[in-house]
Amino acid sequence: MHREPKVERFSENVLSKYQIYNSLFLTLPFDDIRKTGSLLPLFLEVCEEGFKNDKNPSEIVESFFNKYLDNPTEEERNDLLFRFIQYIERQVVLFDAIEDAAFPIVNNMDGIGTLRNIKEEAESQNQKDKLRQFLSHFKVRPTLTAHPTQFYPGDVLGIITDLDKAIQSNDLVKIKQLLSQLGKTPFFKKEKPTPYDEAVSLIWYFENVFYQSVSKIYNYVQHNIFDGESVDNKIIDLGFWPGGDRDGNPFVTTEITLKVARRLKSTILYCYYKDARELKRRLTFEGVREIMEELEKTLYKGAISPDQEIDITVDEFKNKLHQIREIIINKHHSLFLEEVDDLLNKVNLFGYHLATLDIRQDSGVHEEVLSEIIEVCKTKDETLIPENYFELSDEEQISILSDVKANLADDEFTSEEGMGKATISSIYAMQKIQKENGENGANRYIISHSEKPQSILEPFAFLRLCGWETPTVDIIPLFETVPDLQAAPSVMETLYQNPVYREHLKNREDKQTIMLGFSDGTKDGGYLMANWSIFKAKEELTAISRKYDIKVMFFDGRGGPPARGGGKTHQFYASLGSKIENQQIQLTVQGQTISSNFGTQDSCQYNLEQLISAGVSNELFNLGKNDLSDADRETMMELAESSYKTYMDFRKHSKFIPYLEKMSTLRYYSRTNIGSRPSKRNNQELNLDNLRAIPFVGSWSQLKQNVPGFFGVGTALKEFEDRGEFDKVKSLYDNSIFFKTLLENSMMSLTKSFFELTSYMKNDEEFGEFWNVIYEEYTRSKEMLLKITGYKHLMENEPAMRASIQVRERIVLPLLTIQQHALRMVQQLEGVDPDRLKMYENMVTRSLYGNINASRNSA
Repeated sequence: MHREPKVERFSENVLSKYQIYNSLFLTLPFDDIRKTGSLLPLFLEVCEEGFKNDKNPSEIVESFFNKYLDNPTEEERNDLLFRFIQYIERQVVLFDAIEDAAFPIVNNMDGIGTLRNIKEEAESQNQKDKLRQFLSHFKVRPTLTAHPTQFYPGDVLGIITDLDKAIQSNDLVKIKQLLSQLGKTPFFKKEKPTPYDEAVSLIWYFENVFYQSVSKIYNYVQHNIFDGESVDNKIIDLGFWPGGDRDGNPFVTTEITLKVARRLKSTILYCYYKDARELKRRLTFEGVREIMEELEKTLYKGAISPDQEIDITVDEFKNKLHQIREIIINKHHSLFLEEVDDLLNKVNLFGYHLATLDIRQDSGVHEEVLSEIIEVCKTKDETLIPENYFELSDEEQISILSDVKANLADDEFTSEEGMGKATISSIYAMQKIQKENGENGANRYIISHSEKPQSILEPFAFLRLCGWETPTVDIIPLFETVPDLQAAPSVMETLYQNPVYREHLKNREDKQTIMLGFSDGTKDGGYLMANWSIFKAKEELTAISRKYDIKVMFFDGRGGPPARGGGKTHQFYASLGSKIENQQIQLTVQGQTISSNFGTQDSCQYNLEQLISAGVSNELFNLGKNDLSDADRETMMELAESSYKTYMDFRKHSKFIPYLEKMSTLRYYSRTNIGSRPSKRNNQELNLDNLRAIPFVGSWSQLKQNVPGFFGVGTALKEFEDRGEFDKVKSLYDNSIFFKTLLENSMMSLTKSFFELTSYMKNDEEFGEFWNVIYEEYTRSKEMLLKITGYKHLMENEPAMRASIQVRERIVLPLLTIQQHALRMVQQLEGVDPDRLKMYENMVTRSLYGNINASRNSA
């Protein structure tokens, strides 16, 4: 059967439908919507023409009002600009819903990277037994985080879901109703969400998407790869950070952690209840119906009473389902056996925990807690930690942390400002969650900014100080900065040589999870160096772990691939080679990346299958093929070092932080009320160390400059060209999928850049030279990437994705123009007219929402 190219399927099923449904906005029965919807296309034309003629955003806004309105007042002008912002936000929602609805048409659900594809490839290469063996231990773990890059409130997410269904069935009446609902639904919150609010918002995806998609994948593997036999491996685990991630978020308390864990449990019980209720309608047979009725009542009671212990354990639940299974096989001709097996598989997958609630804290906080423990011990005449601990050698400190045990209570910590009580109580919370939800409810403790062995041994000691002599917890160091990544192998070898910690690993099945990169790698080290440092660290950590018979699992922050995520995640993982352990793929997913990659059951299933396929391909089909040659490795190292120097020189520029503070939307992120966590780690003067990566990357995205995704790449490539060695770079590109993926993701960052928006800054007295530095590197990077790929334009190999980006960028161009105009007005009015200043600051803040949502994987 002939299948149209992907870009044509996109054009027919997304672009054409968007143009049709977008016109429905004009028919909605709201005041001024016809006028707003009629004027917005005219404003878009003025924007496009204005930027071609090198006009600044304020000149473009002025020319629009002069051309199409009759001498409006400033209040009338700004009222229309705010209505444009609201209208564009809803256009973005409509486009999202249409893309979601068309996902299984635009993407080949049985094509390359899907389970069906890897099954058929394994069979064609006579490797189905190897495939079974690999899937008996390999796992994928997506971990949802609450980092503030998702601007859709829960009500809007629900509308998108319903629009998706209505669009798939071409139900124009329903679509028009939903667009009317969208027009009345606010996109912003007057108050910041609590960590619990964030958790509830994201648990929606578990209940409505992952629950169905994960079980569907597991069922396919069981029936089509294991030929119906049981699979003693869940294949997909789910992780969760909201309510457990304490790093830099003072609003995450022990009470919140326990409340989130209860919500996760009640959610999965409710999912089971709905399935059991449906199953009861089918299982009307003698000897079975009574069991189902009892199960249904028990699950319902557990779902609506999360504070009370459920009357049936997980094992008892499974035994009931096995009992039902045997009865219908032996007495009822296996009727509805598949449905019973589906529920049984779900219970095996999700237990009573649904997802593992990770606990995370910064290593600097742990050192403060140690100081508090010393003070507590002084009041009790105990010496668990000696008073001169911080003056001791590394070896002495490691010895103390390895041996210490006690039964400290959290109420022994009386300091109002200290973190001792919060930290110790979080450990007791983990014990409680494990008791109520099962061990998988909370069995991971992550340490941000791990710099030395003590960083990992401190929380290990805290566990044992809470009477947890053999803690059922994985201690996970997070190595973020380039220096920390370089030190990581030495740190881990010290731990592996430590008898006490090694015994702990033995109790954890000789497995060690290590988190790499996350937020600060690209921010601190630049694009190529950050990704190359992570790659090298993985190779070295794999070698060290194998030396000590430890199975290492790598946990990648923000999706693993470059620029903190986005792009071809599966291709990135398939490219890592034999020198990097391939036991699991663990990655964080956040913000709009959750809704864009996992927002529907189709997209969730597709992207999870792509991740599984990446692990399979790396192990079965490409083993050793992706390993770098010595020559290519040397080229990669030179490129990384050159780009690192370029980026660090840029970062040290005296205008770097002032540019972000004065010319970007950086200071407005904290006003959007889309996340509970502060935008910087403390209240001190802003610098790169305390600036969080999300507002950092997001601010460059709002400027349409996307510095974190390309800066230094062009200069590094140009150096090879200038000395006549470009063939070395071309060899690396041709031989290494890893390097090719880095450059392709960089191309996406460049494609999403639009320097015409801010070209007026080149004439700015303070920041003109700095803007030119950025623009020159952008131009250089674009030129070099086109040369190495042989493309005529960026993303030539991904025309459908490129088309999607172009449509989204065109939708938000008026929004960005309004934002830049408002920023210019803020600069003029500061210290002059506080009332007008406040209005334009509100305009900047409101403009953030639509642009970030349209970008989907920008931050």
